[in-house]
Amino acid sequence: MTQEHTGWLDELRSAYLYRVIAECERGTPRETLFRSLATEAEVQAKIWAEKAGMPLPVYRPDLRTRIVAGLARAHGPRAMRAVLAAMKVRGLSIYTHAAPGHPAPTSIDGMESRHRGMGVGGNLRAAVFGINDGLVSNMSLILGVAGADVGASAILLSGIAGLLAGAFSMAAGEYVSVRSQREMYEHQIGLERNELAEYPAEEAEELALIYAARGMPKDQAIELARRTIADPEKALDTLSREELGLNPDDLGSPWGAASSSFVSFAIGAGVPLVPFAFASGDKALLGAVAFTGVALFAIGAVISLFTGRSAHRDGLRMLGIGAAAGGITYLVGKLMGVVIN
Repeated sequence: MTQEHTGWLDELRSAYLYRVIAECERGTPRETLFRSLATEAEVQAKIWAEKAGMPLPVYRPDLRTRIVAGLARAHGPRAMRAVLAAMKVRGLSIYTHAAPGHPAPTSIDGMESRHRGMGVGGNLRAAVFGINDGLVSNMSLILGVAGADVGASAILLSGIAGLLAGAFSMAAGEYVSVRSQREMYEHQIGLERNELAEYPAEEAEELALIYAARGMPKDQAIELARRTIADPEKALDTLSREELGLNPDDLGSPWGAASSSFVSFAIGAGVPLVPFAFASGDKALLGAVAFTGVALFAIGAVISLFTGRSAHRDGLRMLGIGAAAGGITYLVGKLMGVVIN
């Protein structure tokens, strides 16, 4: 399939989905935005068709497009924006940035500064929850095995196996997740780069529509869009954010994400195992429960940084959740031990 054929097909598919979104947004300022974007997409599709030396074909949506359209109608465009972005639908920043009627940034520097410093909190949050997952899952596993009354060596072996299995599972899942997201971002940004080179004026028009939909005066929106497109490097970054709702700074390393997930889970899962290095039997098990309880309270207190609630309250809540999970697992293990024995 030639680049021209792919170009007009992508644009007509986008136009179809824009109109679906416009139907979902009927009666709101977003309806006008997406209907205008549909018209612009058809103009760009015509450009690609002319480059291919053919009339613009009648578009018939394929199965994938119909499924995405159905999901957007059922759940709303906001909930489906990640899927829509993968289908090359622009204007999705309207759901994550300022709402219509609120002023958009008035300079390129303003748009850049808005996105700085957003990654640290997300990384800390992921690390905290990774440690929490390791704590709860491995302590529950240890208690479940202990409830079955199979001996100290089996408990320790189960805990080590749970640490490794859980950490590798978390790492593999995070790798696939980040790798898939990165590939989607790279593909969409690559398409945007090609379009910026092929028809910069039309890209500026689309960008101006998005700014205007967020409350910027039309003349000011057009001027800002033109100044943005005039700088190719900043234009690609801005188009990725404002048209596709993608953040190029989020193109993290899959291996880095996998490694951090492995380490954070392993740290949490290792806490219940520490007492087994210094004691055995019931003393080690009680120590594991105590260590885990303290760690769960601490994790809950840290989570309060993200919730804005009381550290004491969140600490006790996390301790209660962990105690419930461990207690139920212990009882199940006890029951299974009785049945097996």
